[in-house]
Amino acid sequence: MERSFSFIFLLFILPFVVSQESPIKTIVVLVMENRSFDHMVGWMKQGINPTINGVTGNECNPISTKTPNPKSVCFTNDAQFVDPDPGHSFEAVEQQVFGSTPSSFPSMSGFVEQAFSISPNMSETVMKGFKPEAVPIYASLVKEFAVFDRWFSSIPGPTQPNRLFVYSATSHGSTSHVKKQLAQGYPQKTIFDSLHENGKDFGVYFQNIPTTLFYRNLRKLKYVFKFHQFDLKFKKDALNGKLPSLSVIEPRYFDLKGLPANDDHPSHDVANGQKLVKEVYETLRASPQWNETLLVITYDEHGGFYDHVKTPFVNVPNPDGNTGPAPSFFKFDRLGVRVPTIMVSPWIKKGTVISGPKGPTPNSEFEHSSIPATIKKIFNLSSNFLTHRDAWAGTFEDVVSHLTSPRTDCPETLSDVVPLRTTEAKEDAALSEFQSEVVQLAAVLNGDHFLSSFPDEMSKKMTVKEAHEYTKGAVSRFIRASKEALKLGAAESAIVDMRSSLTTRSSNP
Repeated sequence: MERSFSFIFLLFILPFVVSQESPIKTIVVLVMENRSFDHMVGWMKQGINPTINGVTGNECNPISTKTPNPKSVCFTNDAQFVDPDPGHSFEAVEQQVFGSTPSSFPSMSGFVEQAFSISPNMSETVMKGFKPEAVPIYASLVKEFAVFDRWFSSIPGPTQPNRLFVYSATSHGSTSHVKKQLAQGYPQKTIFDSLHENGKDFGVYFQNIPTTLFYRNLRKLKYVFKFHQFDLKFKKDALNGKLPSLSVIEPRYFDLKGLPANDDHPSHDVANGQKLVKEVYETLRASPQWNETLLVITYDEHGGFYDHVKTPFVNVPNPDGNTGPAPSFFKFDRLGVRVPTIMVSPWIKKGTVISGPKGPTPNSEFEHSSIPATIKKIFNLSSNFLTHRDAWAGTFEDVVSHLTSPRTDCPETLSDVVPLRTTEAKEDAALSEFQSEVVQLAAVLNGDHFLSSFPDEMSKKMTVKEAHEYTKGAVSRFIRASKEALKLGAAESAIVDMRSSLTTRSSNP
């Protein structure tokens, strides 16, 4: 009697333990540039949600980590337009995290000291955060949806290695920008490849240049129709319900009069980044796909701005056995500084704050490799993990699992944004390091990397406006030539090699 009762009881509970399919069919990813969590949203702890691990104003850094009883600079809420750009190289981040005395413990005490080594004024700049009303779109989204207050950049270093982690869970051993590797294209497998293998679609909606072309595989002819001009296609695809399973949005990286940069990279006005996020949100909100969409907004790295949360430094797995270059020989066993990450979906409870993940290991963390790891999980991809890092990273599918139906009270529009900058864009300015890297990518697409002037002289001589025009032309020619090569019967696995004479030939990778 007892055995049959147990059997009946088991049948009764089985339907309740079967895992439900995710309501999400479209993931939209927008990666912004160079701002820390405390700098952008730390002050939202006061006035918006006290459960956020933000700031109180008692967070301070000494001017020197070497001298006893030094003066300190404390964190304030009066951040404004930032110019010039704080330091965020691998070496600069090491000093910011550890201070200048040898240590294996991330004290987060060296931001002021490192900034002071660049300029005395910079030490004040890196210790300022925005009031919520200065970043009104984020304030609204944090109130309405979810903020992750323990999401880290993948390495303690600059833009390019961190951007590589977002879609491939490795930088292939790079801790900075490697020009030789750029010409060849980074060889690692990406989440785009995994989606393609599993019959899922993706699209990259770019404004100046798709930096996803830093991956060699993305240059293959089979992917050429995945690249779309943001202004021409994003709204159209969203309103027609045709956004692909993974939709990547790339901001404008060049700052022009009448067409300002909106990537948030200093010295660009974060108000323009807010306008971009507002446009993306309102477009998705009006889309017939809204009830099956998850928008992920994050930042590639902290850009040298202070954050008080200690970077994870133990039990972080090396992705693929690669080691960084001399002199550090970095083992990729530490994460970078915490960055703002906000997620939006009608399946997310209002005012959600997510800290650490629930696995897959006891010491897993949210970092950029969480994006491919979660895409694999939500879309049930049969492809292997990309590296040891995305196999370890926390996944965030749980953020949309707490409601039984999508919310109907999500705002249709967000507030207007007031500019912070009072001056015009500096079109004749020299290029930032990241803009130089983007120009070098454009030069590869254009075939100019075969010239003796590549890559340093080209980008050093260009102004922001010239770089924008050059990049725009190079991308257009590369995409047009790739489509033409496909029409002529070239293999889908081929990559078009442009020549500076504008003639083309295709080569197998």
